[in-house]
Amino acid sequence: MMKRFLVILMLVWTTGLAHAQTPDSLDRNRSKYATYSFSKDDQYTVAAPYETVTVRQPKGKKVKNVIFMIGDGMGFEQVSVGWVANGGKLNMDQMPYLGASRTWCADKLITDSCAGGTSLSSGVKTKYGYIGLDADGEPVESNLTYAMRKGMKTGVTVTCRINDATPADFCVHGPSRKDEEGLAAQYVGCGVDFISGGGTHFWNRRSDGRNLIEEMKALGYTFVDRLEDVENAPGDKFLGLFEEYDMSPSLDRGPVLLETTKKAIDMLDNPKGFFLMIEGSQIDDYAHRNKVGQMVEELFDFDKTLGYVLEWAARDGQTLVVVTADHATGGLTLLKGDLEERTVKVHFSTKGHNGIVVPVFAFGPGAQNFAGVHENAEIGQIVRKLLK
Repeated sequence: MMKRFLVILMLVWTTGLAHAQTPDSLDRNRSKYATYSFSKDDQYTVAAPYETVTVRQPKGKKVKNVIFMIGDGMGFEQVSVGWVANGGKLNMDQMPYLGASRTWCADKLITDSCAGGTSLSSGVKTKYGYIGLDADGEPVESNLTYAMRKGMKTGVTVTCRINDATPADFCVHGPSRKDEEGLAAQYVGCGVDFISGGGTHFWNRRSDGRNLIEEMKALGYTFVDRLEDVENAPGDKFLGLFEEYDMSPSLDRGPVLLETTKKAIDMLDNPKGFFLMIEGSQIDDYAHRNKVGQMVEELFDFDKTLGYVLEWAARDGQTLVVVTADHATGGLTLLKGDLEERTVKVHFSTKGHNGIVVPVFAFGPGAQNFAGVHENAEIGQIVRKLLK
C-alpha cells in the first residue's frame, strides 16, 4: 500500500513540475493577451487607445521614394471597425486622397493574396494562385524589381513568413504558394536589400539540406532574429527572420513591424531613392478566424507603423505613401459599438475572402492619382508610371 501511495505521489509531483516548467510563450493564458478580453470573438473593447499623428500633404511633385503598404484582408469594413475601437481616429485618416480598388482576378471573382498581390505589385491581372506571373504563367516584373533595375534600393517587411504570397509577389515568381521551399530559395540572390518577416523553417530546416541563411550571409546580408538587435544591425544588406513560421500575434511579438520599418527606411534612404513594401499580414489571418479583437490589434499594429511612415514622408517631401489591400476577408459587418467606450460588436458572414472593393489611401507627391475607383492592377500601373 505504501509503495503504491509513493508511486501516485511521484506521478502527481512530476506532472505538476512539468506544467510549472511550460515556457510562457507556449501558455496562451500567460501571454500579453491575458490582459485583454478575447472571450467573445464578435466583440471587443479597447482599454487604452493610441495617439495618431498629424501631418500635412507635401507641396512637391517629385517622387523619389515609394512606400507601398498592404493591409492583407483589410477592407473598408476592417478600417471602420478599427476606427471605432480606437475612439474615432486612425493614422489612415491623415492621408488626403482616398480611392477604391476592385480585387477580382483573371479567372475568379473572389481573389486570393497571390493574384491580388501580383496585380498590386506589377500592374497585371492574373490567375488565382499565381505569384509574380501573368495569366499565361509568364514571369512579370514587379515595381520593386523595376525600382531595383533603376538603381533604387528596395525592401520588404511583413508579419507573415517572408515566402508567403504577398511578399513573394514583389520579389519572386511561382505558380503556387504551396512551393514554400522553392519560393524561399528564390530570395537568395534576388537583390532585395532589406528582407524581414518570419519563416526560418523554410530557410534552414529544408528537405534539400540547404541553409539559406548562411547563403545570404555569404552574400553580405546581416542576419537578425531578435527584435532587440534590429536597430543596431550593421551593413547595407539586412535579413530578419523572427519566427519559424508566421510571427506571433501583435501583442506578443512586440513592435517588430514598426522597428523593422524604421530600420528599413534608415538603411534604404539614399540619393537615388528606394521602394519599400510593408504588409500587415495577419489582419487577414484573424479575419479568417472570425476573431475581431485579434484582428483589430493587427490593424492597430499596421496603423501605428503607418503613423511613423507618414511623419517621415512629410519631412522628406519626396516620398509617395500608398495604403491598400489585396482583398477583404470575413464578410465583416459592424453591428453596433460606442466611440467613447471604444467598443465594437460585429458579425462575420464567412471565414473566407469576399469581393467588396477595398480602400486605397495615398499621401505625398502623386497621391492625387489614386483617387477614384480603380481595378487593382491599375494601382500597380499608377505606381510604375510615377516611378519612371
